[in-house]
Amino acid sequence: MDWPEWLTFRRYVAAATGMAGLLIALGIYTAASGSGLACAQQWPLCDGGVLPQTIPSFVEWFHRLWAMITGFVIFGAAVWAWRADLPRVTTAATLTAAVLTPLQAVFGAVTVTLEGAVPGGYSAPVHAAHFLTGTTIFLGLTYAALTSAETRVPDRRARVRLATRTAVVGVGVSLLLSRALPFVQFGPWAQAGFYLAALTTLGALVAAVRWLGALGRGRLRAAAGLAAVAHAGAMLLGRDLVYYAETVELLNLVFALVAAALVAGTAWSVETEDGGRADRARAPTDD
Repeated sequence: MDWPEWLTFRRYVAAATGMAGLLIALGIYTAASGSGLACAQQWPLCDGGVLPQTIPSFVEWFHRLWAMITGFVIFGAAVWAWRADLPRVTTAATLTAAVLTPLQAVFGAVTVTLEGAVPGGYSAPVHAAHFLTGTTIFLGLTYAALTSAETRVPDRRARVRLATRTAVVGVGVSLLLSRALPFVQFGPWAQAGFYLAALTTLGALVAAVRWLGALGRGRLRAAAGLAAVAHAGAMLLGRDLVYYAETVELLNLVFALVAAALVAGTAWSVETEDGGRADRARAPTDD
């Protein structure tokens, strides 16, 4: 079978990454809106049959449908990477995402059955595992997309600037929609938007860590890595994985502000260093 010329692995895995991010955001909205239990606590059936009967159950049903489609796309990426002559890190990242996908489906089934199809039923650890596994799948696909796209932008400094600028925008939107700050009501739409922006930020920081290391900028790489850790902490604390007491709320705010400060500082350092190099390159010489 001849594939169209435009369908490259780079584009395919980028699409898979976007689909995985949308799936997480859709799952967040489904849970926050209460639609997760709308299929009469059944899985994989819904309302006693295949098709949903109400708008909330349609939301849950569509989430499952998108998850199934995304899962097949992820498996396709892993098979493609395995059969093609790709870097080991790219293949390993896609295989990690593919291996975790069935486990993610099991966690998803448990979270909506409440001791129905799965013994033991829903619990806070399962809820946390469902979120963490989904995030890991997204990061695995993100890493594969990054490594497969590096040849498209041979200038390493240009890559770093792109990553840090994306992180600045993403962390700004994340702060605006965050549970830690009272800018907007943290309802279903705000939660979905927050996690979509937060995942974009996390992916950009992973790219910054990789590419800053390639440039030998150890301190900036460490700052980007710490920003990713703090940002991930804010994501976890905003996901109701623990009781949202005053101490947790304060910790969430600290994580969010620390991440934003580190992202801004890293981006500013990258821009000023590159600007200084450009000025020196344009300076006249005494020839």
